[in-house]
Amino acid sequence: MTLEGEIALVTGGSRGIGRAAAIELAKEGAEVIINYLSNEEKAKATCNEIAAIGGKASAVKFDVANTEETKAAIEQILKDKKRISILVNNAGITRDGLMMRYSVEDWDQVLNTNLRSAFIVSQAVIRSMMKERKGSIIHMGSIVGITGNAGQAAYCAAKAGIIGLTKSMAKELASRNIRVNAIAPGFIETDMTHQLTEEQKKSIFSVIPLGRIGTADEIAQAVLFLASQNSSYITGQTLIVDGGMGM
Repeated sequence: MTLEGEIALVTGGSRGIGRAAAIELAKEGAEVIINYLSNEEKAKATCNEIAAIGGKASAVKFDVANTEETKAAIEQILKDKKRISILVNNAGITRDGLMMRYSVEDWDQVLNTNLRSAFIVSQAVIRSMMKERKGSIIHMGSIVGITGNAGQAAYCAAKAGIIGLTKSMAKELASRNIRVNAIAPGFIETDMTHQLTEEQKKSIFSVIPLGRIGTADEIAQAVLFLASQNSSYITGQTLIVDGGMGM
């Protein structure tokens, strides 16, 4: 599954799934560029961890929801690195709340960060991939983008949009040998899930056939598969990694 010589950009790569994905890509030989917005310390820590295993990584700060800032940052990356051959659109936020009392401001923020950013970053990167006639783009979706979830209308809408974006991009870019896929994680162990009570965890486990929460490393393995030539005939797909939760 070697990625020697590949240049990978991972948005939201300082922690959680993004961090795990960056490390796995680096382990297989890719040079990884980690995007972050606010947590420079964690971004640098991830770069140091990659360096410690003999990999190569750098951290770049920019707001994926800001069009001009994103375009300028990616233009500089392409100037320095000449190309980006793997893109993992992982940056995202959630602002949960019942629709009756949900603010338009929160709706816009969730859609901008989770969906609009994937479009902006991809658009900035694909010219390089088209020139090289090679690339793999991986969007981070969610099982709730397929099933829906009460109290997460904005987040679910954004993640459902990711699936549609994935299919459209795959059809547009296939002729240039650029593959576009999505991953739909289920309930994954993160900083947020550490705060759950045992009772809450038990309730969650009851709807997951495998009976446990997934890990960021398990999602990272899916990223690695879709980034590599082991998935060379796969495009336009959403890989569900949810322990059976969405069945």
